[in-house]
Amino acid sequence: MTVRTQPDIRAPGEIDAGWLTAVLQGGGVDAVVSGFAAKGVGTGQIGDSVRFSLEYARKGPDAPASLVGKFPAAAPESRATGVMLSNYIREVRFYQELAPKALIRTPRVYFTDVDEATSDFVLMMEDLAPAEQGDQLTGVTLEQARLVIVEAARLHASHWQDPALDTMPWVSGSKAAAQREGHDEQVVFLWQAFKDRYGPRLDPAWVTAGDWLSSRAASVAEAPGAPRCLTHNDFRPDNMMFGNARGGHPLTVLDWQSYAYGVGATDVAYFLAGALSPDQRRAAEPELLGLYHDTLTSLGVSGYTTQDLKRDYGRGGYLLFLTAFFAAMIVTQTERGDRMFLQMLGSAADHMWDHGLIG
Repeated sequence: MTVRTQPDIRAPGEIDAGWLTAVLQGGGVDAVVSGFAAKGVGTGQIGDSVRFSLEYARKGPDAPASLVGKFPAAAPESRATGVMLSNYIREVRFYQELAPKALIRTPRVYFTDVDEATSDFVLMMEDLAPAEQGDQLTGVTLEQARLVIVEAARLHASHWQDPALDTMPWVSGSKAAAQREGHDEQVVFLWQAFKDRYGPRLDPAWVTAGDWLSSRAASVAEAPGAPRCLTHNDFRPDNMMFGNARGGHPLTVLDWQSYAYGVGATDVAYFLAGALSPDQRRAAEPELLGLYHDTLTSLGVSGYTTQDLKRDYGRGGYLLFLTAFFAAMIVTQTERGDRMFLQMLGSAADHMWDHGLIG
């Protein structure tokens, strides 16, 4: 077996024991891999994840039993979306540049790299099992929601009003990021296509909300006067791993393909609207918003009042709605994806109506 001194970017089917050995040794682990088994995991729409269960010729004390790798989506339509939106480049740069200071718990990364010319990438992470992936369709408990809200505040406080983010071209919403031409027209087009596809399954109140939002998405997103920070922008249960009675970290946040220099309360609205039932959300909002604000304050954020938070949170449901129909039309269609996007859309519409966003 030839052991590489530095792993390269390769597809799952090209990975061998020598490459995995280089990944571990480059990540500071004393080990030599002799064999492995690979199996797909997760429910990602834009990227594919694979668990590598490892066998060793030499196994140091911190050698993991398995690793999880993330790669470009095999489905051509989903891969094209990841390339078009720079999702693959963005995720790698997060782990390389931002994760060390982000305060939120993310997986340990043994190796990651991306080819900016092709968007080919690889991300080799710790296997978080026995923690379990959240499920957008079943939602979370109130206890889990509290964990998530604290982590959201930690993420946002880490780069609160940080001008350095404006200099990074791979951070969405930054001054240095490329501006996509024709975005407003694309939103209107995709909303109409979504209605054409799912029409019989759409509540009239959802259609009214979508007609209103799609014609003014850019202005709704501007949020004048709101402070900016590092935001996740796809902050939902499917992108989180929760510990359980068998073990695992209480909460780890995954899927850093969409983060931005944006409004922190939008992440909070995105999560609560989608992860709790409307009745649960309405009852829990005062407590959870208070927890978020208290955590921000404890981490040194000042000058952001509870009224500011309520204003920004009330607007924030728009992103969940926008993501639901936008993503549904640009990734490979699946039965679970259909149910998930409709659940997100309906929950977001309820949030938008509840908080008077729709005029």
